[in-house]
Amino acid sequence: MLMSDPRLMGPDRVDKDSLRLITRVAELLFIHGETTEGIHRSIERLGKALGSPVNFGAQWGELTIRPDQDKPGAVVMADPVAIDIGRVNATERLVDQVCDHKIAPSVALAMLDGVAQLPPVALSRFMIMAAAGAASLCVIFGAADFLTIALTAVSAGFGAYVRRMLSRFTRSPFIQPFVASLVAGVLAALSSILHLSVSQHLLAACPCMVLVPGPHFLNGAIDLVRARIPLGAARIMFASLIVITISAGLFIGLSLGATRFIAAGTSVPVPFIYDIAAAGVAVAAYGAFFNMPWRMLPLPICIGMMAHALRWCVLATGASAPIGALVACTLVGFCTAPLSRRLRVPFGASAFAAVVSLIPGIFMFQTAADALAALQNGSNIPTAALTEIAGNIVTASMTLLAMTTGLIVPKMLLDFQLNRSEDVNHQT
Repeated sequence: MLMSDPRLMGPDRVDKDSLRLITRVAELLFIHGETTEGIHRSIERLGKALGSPVNFGAQWGELTIRPDQDKPGAVVMADPVAIDIGRVNATERLVDQVCDHKIAPSVALAMLDGVAQLPPVALSRFMIMAAAGAASLCVIFGAADFLTIALTAVSAGFGAYVRRMLSRFTRSPFIQPFVASLVAGVLAALSSILHLSVSQHLLAACPCMVLVPGPHFLNGAIDLVRARIPLGAARIMFASLIVITISAGLFIGLSLGATRFIAAGTSVPVPFIYDIAAAGVAVAAYGAFFNMPWRMLPLPICIGMMAHALRWCVLATGASAPIGALVACTLVGFCTAPLSRRLRVPFGASAFAAVVSLIPGIFMFQTAADALAALQNGSNIPTAALTEIAGNIVTASMTLLAMTTGLIVPKMLLDFQLNRSEDVNHQT
């Protein structure tokens, strides 16, 4: 993550403190996971309150803040690689206070430095919730024995510890997920070497699924839909590279024990109560990963559990996995869009936390494993293997498309309505 002080290029009738404040707010929101539309809305409100309307532009690695009428403004270097709900919330609340004229811009500017230095999630919470999140996903995907669930929790918890230790030495967004997935692969390989009676594909995949950068995919998809093509494509590419890194770490770890990632042919039906409870734990875990304050967790947990219950009921009627994901995510989209505005939290992080249990992680990793095996076999790969790869790709792609559509369409509809209502209120 690159950060630097704004380079003022000639304020020209715009108060320097106001420009610094606006630029600093945009920077903090951008690098910690707020949607581009959310940043634009906050900057617009802040500029009007300060009497310094500005134009806001964003691309990967750079933000541009310019006063109206194409006047010179400020440029700040920033990469949107972090997700931190707590920092976004603290920044948005400061914007509200400035807009309500409760604090002066100079005071708010000093307070933003404190927001930037807020500590990350406590190590104990990070490890415990990583373990709980992976274990809950293990239950959702059909683990029926205690040993598989327990070892999955240990693998994810230890992976979280390693990630936090590595953060002291490197800021690379790829090293941490690579090593954590490597840990998961090694532990799954060891279980095979020791002939432990566990579901090895769940033991390997579930600790890796807690590493998937869902908010970055969502933010990128929203940018693409809103025709911010370069930024949206960059976000999607960044998230895809992390997924590739996770897959590489997992398969390297598995190779140490000559173990292949092979999903079970049929999954064990999960009782309704267990399924819903595990979904709630998964939401709480991801809220912790994204540094969501404890007081905000109950509502997202309830939304996630309701969505999973709805999906369970839809699948019980014989519907396909993509249809179940679409229905569940549509509910989450309609609930989370207004809630994220009210709570002043980033939509991508809060929405993904509620639907993480719907991610087709098993299909994604199985596809990667089959593709790797196909490359190793060359022209000798059987037709059945190619058919399986194609089927997994279609299932995973359709499910991800359904999830994205279900989350984004309600948000855009509600944003349009809420923005129009706000404009009418301002005019009156």
